Amino acid sequence: MARRNLRVLLLSLLVCLVCAPKVSRSTRILWYAMHQIESRYLAPIEERQLFEGAMTGMTMTLDDYSTYIAPAILEDFNEQIDREFGGVGIEIRVDSRTKYLTVASPLVDTPAHASGIRAGDRIERIDDESTQGLSIEDAAERLRGRPGEPVTLTILPKGAKQARDVRLVRAVIHIDTVVGDTRAADGSWSYLLKDHPQIACLRINSFGDQTGAQMRRAVSSVINQGMKGLIIDLRDNPGGLLPAAIEVCDMFLDPDGPPTPGPGGELIPAGLIVTTRDRNGRVLDEHRASGDGTIGGFPIAVLVNQASASASEIVAACLQDHQKAAVFGERSFGKGTVQEILNLHPDQGVLKLTTASYWRPSGRDINRREGAEQWGVSPDEGCEIRLSDQELADLQLARRIRDVAESYDPQELADESIPAFRDRQREAAVEWLEKRLKEG
Repeated sequence: MARRNLRVLLLSLLVCLVCAPKVSRSTRILWYAMHQIESRYLAPIEERQLFEGAMTGMTMTLDDYSTYIAPAILEDFNEQIDREFGGVGIEIRVDSRTKYLTVASPLVDTPAHASGIRAGDRIERIDDESTQGLSIEDAAERLRGRPGEPVTLTILPKGAKQARDVRLVRAVIHIDTVVGDTRAADGSWSYLLKDHPQIACLRINSFGDQTGAQMRRAVSSVINQGMKGLIIDLRDNPGGLLPAAIEVCDMFLDPDGPPTPGPGGELIPAGLIVTTRDRNGRVLDEHRASGDGTIGGFPIAVLVNQASASASEIVAACLQDHQKAAVFGERSFGKGTVQEILNLHPDQGVLKLTTASYWRPSGRDINRREGAEQWGVSPDEGCEIRLSDQELADLQLARRIRDVAESYDPQELADESIPAFRDRQREAAVEWLEKRLKEG
């Protein structure tokens, strides 16, 4: 923003402070302090710095989720929400032996995938710069760029002796938020469990604007492949966009069905997904299923843990309250608050502010309030499986290796100390689903 425009903004604020009878003395003092610093501080300081510092300081006194997002980091923030950016479409890692950048997995329908790049290929150079010793962060920075801009990668295919130059044109890359059990060398996901081919496992890593569509495509795909039981893995899912969570719930709820008996004997209205309430407990919004393309006819198990939060808790709570799924694992995080994105004056960033909380269809608060006993999503009776700290670490490692298994060989993995890991939470869900399938 131009300096003149910022002055206009601050002057307008001052006029509002002077004219508004309800403005507090503290607010007037804040303006006075900013003016004194800007005009009298020993070293020159820009108004923008004062404004951003004041906004950051105010939000730091609120909860963990309210924050001021300055213009300099707004692009990165939007990337995290939208899960898309300009790039070539590869997940990368550093080879532990050679220290060269290596393709962990190409992403389907991206420039890298179309060029024939495969998991395990070595990226020797990016635009004539060697990748040996390059960090993941620096490499990602070089691979990303504006859509339409070219980049040349020197690729040594896995098992080959001769490298080749591949010229790619960057495009908008959409990151899958719905992933499967294993990944093939071409980057596609396998959703059906190898040892239990009638059971599919869909992991939702976060909730972005494409999550609902990705989930519907994946469920339709596994139904066509003969799926009889479904696991929705929400472990370590930090949440994301509320509309995406609503879309996922909408898939499995019939708004015209009978009400569901709640935990206290109350009747839960058919199709009710979640309500949002203000600080006084007043209902602000009710979100209900549309009935458009409802999918059902098979048992569902949902996995949650202590890191499942926000939108993931909405999905787990909704399916549990309507008795559409059994929940396994550990009690969820209890982050049931709504953050609104408030756009400030152009080029002045945005304010992410907690304004409401999420409530389950059964009328219980998802958010963990101080002193509250009921919050979050707890596993169904008999379905709680706690993992030790070591098991949690082993789960993370097993996932990382399993997701890109085609690009590793035993020698590369020798220093990883891969555990013989048993995912006891998922095993319990599989056992429950198989029992349900046998019962018909």
